[in-house]
Amino acid sequence: MRVEDLWDVMEPQLSPTEKLNACFESIPVSAFPPAPSDMVIEIKSDTSLAEAVQILAQHKILSAPVVDVDAPEDASWIDRYIGIVEFAGIVVWILHQSEPPSPRTPTSATAFAAAANGVNGEIGFLGPESAAATSGNFFEALTSSHLYKNTKVRDISGSFRWAPFLALQTSNSFLTMLLLLSKYKLKSLPVVDLGEGKIDNIITQSAVIHMLAECAGLQWFESWGTKKLSEIGLPVMTPDCVIKVYEDEPVLQAFKLMRKKRIGGIPVVESGGSRAVGNISLRDVQFLLTTPEIYHDYRSITAKNFLTAVRSYLDKHHEVSPILSGMITCKKDHTMKELIQLLDSENIHRIYVVDDDGNLEGVITLRDIISRLVHEPRGYFGDFFDGVLPLPQSSRV
Repeated sequence: MRVEDLWDVMEPQLSPTEKLNACFESIPVSAFPPAPSDMVIEIKSDTSLAEAVQILAQHKILSAPVVDVDAPEDASWIDRYIGIVEFAGIVVWILHQSEPPSPRTPTSATAFAAAANGVNGEIGFLGPESAAATSGNFFEALTSSHLYKNTKVRDISGSFRWAPFLALQTSNSFLTMLLLLSKYKLKSLPVVDLGEGKIDNIITQSAVIHMLAECAGLQWFESWGTKKLSEIGLPVMTPDCVIKVYEDEPVLQAFKLMRKKRIGGIPVVESGGSRAVGNISLRDVQFLLTTPEIYHDYRSITAKNFLTAVRSYLDKHHEVSPILSGMITCKKDHTMKELIQLLDSENIHRIYVVDDDGNLEGVITLRDIISRLVHEPRGYFGDFFDGVLPLPQSSRV
């Protein structure tokens, strides 16, 4: 069953938005196209952090479900999987261990911080005040440390860096999936086969955008996709609220801001101006860990130095990455259809809205687009989230 099959048979008195909601509620998740086999990756709980980073980088994915190696063979999916380990989360967790412990920090965490600090005398603590002093060989020392090589993925289970393992069943609806990927801020959703107790598919925000791009030309999509961004209320964020980092600031500041503000990317702005010269996203953290040697000649790793070093490395090795594209921008008079096709073709997670002079006016993410597609009916999720993750403040559950 497809949306276009349902569109014409829905009650005529329904608004376009209500019709879309009803259509998506009628389609099971089992109808969503399967992810490529190299995208459905699981990481064992006894995998080291260093190995986990390599696995995620190799498959070009941001996160993966973690399988408990101690679970019995006939375990249910609830007992088989212990969480989602996020690529950027591994790095932020390691850096967090290197910061000075709070007086209220538990003893075990203090011991970990001490171990991290003992990696190399040059590393020291990673407080905000020392970020600017991070030398070009900092990450070489970090990635060769005992802490990085020997800590297992299961050792950080339950840390604040982990995402909950919230899975869909094949009988759940597209509406449930779209709401979880937008309003509830999940970037990917495993789909579990209850019979096998294993993951059958993984649906990401990017996969949804690709699905929408392939719907171009269909009646339901054209009636929604031909609207201009300004008509549909995008961008949500005003220019003065855009979180940014200046090109001469340390790159760690960019990642610290992403962690603090819970965002997936940040524009790099020219010093003393408002024109963006590049973008750093959470996925780019991998270049600090997998290629630490490329910063060796820099006295400090600023945002500008980071972009320059990574782009040079990728060009030299003929590798493809969104970071090579520079700034992908649009204007408020673009349509949703144009925006979706651009995000899909460039394989990026956000696009920056600029004025005629190239000054930043806002940012639009994949989540922003999906959230404009559906709305949550009152009481829709019931007890779906019990004990799994906190609800957003605007939830009407």
